[in-house]
Amino acid sequence: MLSESDAKVLKAISEGHLDPQTIAEKLGKNVETVRASADALAEQGLAKVDKSVDEIFSLAEEGQKYAREGLPERNLLRAIGSGKPIAELKDPSLKIGLGWLRKKGWAAIQAGELKPIGSAAKGKDEEILETLLAGPRSGSTLDSKGLAALKGRGLVTSTKSKEWRYEITDEGISRIKGIERTSTFKVSAIIVNGTLNQIPSDLIKNGEWGVKLGEELADNYVRQDGKLYHARPYDVTLAADRIYPGKKHPYQRLIDFMREIMLEMGFTEIKGQIIQSSFWNFDALFQPQDHPAREMQDTFYLDTRAEIPDFTKVKEMHECGGAVGSTGWGGCWSPEVARQEVLRTHTTAVTIKYLADHPQPPVKAFGIDRVYRREAIDATHTPEFEQLEGVVMDEGVSFRHLLGVLKEFYAKMGFEEVRFRPGYFPYTEPSVEPEVFIDGLGWVELGGAGVFRREVTAPFCIEHPVLAWGLGVSRVAMLKLGLKDLRLLYQSDMEWLRQTPVSIKM
Repeated sequence: MLSESDAKVLKAISEGHLDPQTIAEKLGKNVETVRASADALAEQGLAKVDKSVDEIFSLAEEGQKYAREGLPERNLLRAIGSGKPIAELKDPSLKIGLGWLRKKGWAAIQAGELKPIGSAAKGKDEEILETLLAGPRSGSTLDSKGLAALKGRGLVTSTKSKEWRYEITDEGISRIKGIERTSTFKVSAIIVNGTLNQIPSDLIKNGEWGVKLGEELADNYVRQDGKLYHARPYDVTLAADRIYPGKKHPYQRLIDFMREIMLEMGFTEIKGQIIQSSFWNFDALFQPQDHPAREMQDTFYLDTRAEIPDFTKVKEMHECGGAVGSTGWGGCWSPEVARQEVLRTHTTAVTIKYLADHPQPPVKAFGIDRVYRREAIDATHTPEFEQLEGVVMDEGVSFRHLLGVLKEFYAKMGFEEVRFRPGYFPYTEPSVEPEVFIDGLGWVELGGAGVFRREVTAPFCIEHPVLAWGLGVSRVAMLKLGLKDLRLLYQSDMEWLRQTPVSIKM
């Protein structure tokens, strides 16, 4: 059965009101309600809905000028008369039209002189300019080639307009007649005063329900104020309309979840600049200045230079190993190379600067931020991505403490099986790569960890061990959200965002 709203819309369509705006004004409803009713009627075969999109064009600011004063090529044609040397064309506004003058075949250059040729009849583009000067027009009423030329020159702008047209079907006409015939009807000589499509609260409170008057009447009748009504039945097995409430982006929810874990474990969040000097991004971490990671294919270099702190101890560490028993890298360390600014390639640049500013224990800090590397974009790589990094610096902490912290962190992330295998990183020793077990994938590496080398900590007067680890947040997101393409995390795919439930266990 039709709801009261759908019935009124169907009746309005049968009376010749064929667009939602007109019907909305007639019934005192909003347009969205009318469209919803019309779509419901169309699903039942009672009406036809024709939806079309029209592009409405109007003049851009430059287009308005040319509509009033003429296109540059037309003005240039008038200016040259029977011919004029190119060298004498000094007015920039006239020179703009030179290319179009030749393209339209209105003039040619002969021996350095611009001469008119042909009739130079008014073109479709000029006619459209004159038409649009009077006001916006539908693209369907304008010449397509002339319109394309104006669009290419940026002389017109457009907006898209959606239109709905309704038409009642034969079945809809029959249904309207049935509604009119049964608005007041008799059952076993009992007058029924219409069908209830919506039940007001006073009827629920004061109505007499379960009225049975004759064999033809059943429980879905109610009497109030001496009148009998039929309550429209509802099919509770039908699927309800999908509702898409506002919610956080799945990737942001994961980042927030990881942040909560770190805070629960007693860490302090730190932030830093996206643009870092090579000193903090590489040199402070004991990466040699000829390290492959510094090459252009891995790093975004900027044309700017940064101020750097006293580099004496860092220079000494690189060249000869300082006083920690290291041999260093040899060669000559260059402060100019260290001053070159880059887009940070890892959040460790922020971490080491924080440690340099806080060399006394205890330190428990973490950061979740974006980093940048020159990567070819594909399903598993992007040139920018999020990284989580944590450090612990305190008296007496050891490699065993690092493994314990990592196991606790990954357990809180929901990974029940964790193992570690030896790894190599330029600024930690010993180093490990944590792996977690994923059903269907096996063991998956999730980041790297280790104890900062003395070559890293000694130049900044850090006397106690520093435990450090980091992981790519986007890789965790792919595992948690079941993605095969990393790019979904950064694209505005509304369908994917709607279908991804909030209830996914982070």
